[in-house]
Amino acid sequence: MTGRALVLGGGGVTGVAWELGMLAGLAESGVDLRDADVFVGTSAGSVVAAQITSGTDLEELYQAQISGYGAEAAARLGLRTMAALGWAAVSTRTPQAFRVRVGRMALAARTVPEQQRRTIIESRLRSPDWPERALRITAIDAATGELVVFDKDSGVALVDAVGASCAVPGVWPPVTIDGRRYIDGGIRSSANADLAAEYARVVVLAPITRGGGPMTPAAQQVAALPRAILVGPDAASVKAIGRNMLDPARRAGSARAGRAQAASVAAAVADVWSGEGEVR
Repeated sequence: MTGRALVLGGGGVTGVAWELGMLAGLAESGVDLRDADVFVGTSAGSVVAAQITSGTDLEELYQAQISGYGAEAAARLGLRTMAALGWAAVSTRTPQAFRVRVGRMALAARTVPEQQRRTIIESRLRSPDWPERALRITAIDAATGELVVFDKDSGVALVDAVGASCAVPGVWPPVTIDGRRYIDGGIRSSANADLAAEYARVVVLAPITRGGGPMTPAAQQVAALPRAILVGPDAASVKAIGRNMLDPARRAGSARAGRAQAASVAAAVADVWSGEGEVR
C-alpha cells in the first residue's frame, strides 16, 4: 500500500473557506497537501478539491475567501428541512433507505431553479475542465440512495459533478445528469474518507466530523485507515463558522480561523504526510 490521499469534507460555504485557510496555513508551515496522489471531495470539499487541482495559486484562492461574497447567495437549513432529515434518520432501517427518503424530500422541495444554482457553482471553479490529477467527487443518486463517485473518466462535466456534490437537500435543487437526479454526497458521510482506503497515508480535513443516524462519522472511517489523521475545526474555528454554514458573511472569518489553526496541527499532519515507504 503506497501513495497519499487528501480527503476534503463537506461544510457549506464556511467549510470551503475554513479548508482553504487550513491548506494555506499548512503550506506556510511547510506541509503542502496539494502533493496528494488523489483528492476526494464531498460537498464543500468538492469545491476546494476542484480549486486546488486547477493550478490556481493557493494564496489567491485564500484571498478570494476574505474579499467578499462574490456570486454566493445566503441560505440556511430551515426548521422544516431539519425536522424532515431528523425524521428520516430515525424512521428508516438502513443507510440506503435513509438516503432514498432524503432524496425524495429533495426532489419535492421548492428551491431556486437548477440553472441559477449551476451559475453559482461555475463561479466557484477556476477551470471548467477536470484536472489531470486524480480527483474523486461524491454524490448520491436521489432515486436509489446509491453513492456515485464522479471523476474525469465519468463523462460528466466538472461543474455538474461539483454541483451534485453540493446539492444540499431541501436547500438547493438536485442536479440532473443524463436524466438522473443527484444530491449532496455528505448525506452518506461528511467526508467519505473510506474512498481513500487503498492509500498508505491519508489526511482528512472535515468541517463536520460528526455523523448522525445513518450518516457515518468521519472519525469512524478514519479509524479504519492504516495511517491517517482527521482535522476538524478547533474552538476558535467553530466560533468563526457559527451556526449557519451556508452564510457567506462567515466566509472571511472562517478562512482566517482555519489558517490560524493550521499551525497547531502542522506537526501532526506532517508526521502522517511525510513518511517514506509502504504501510501494510
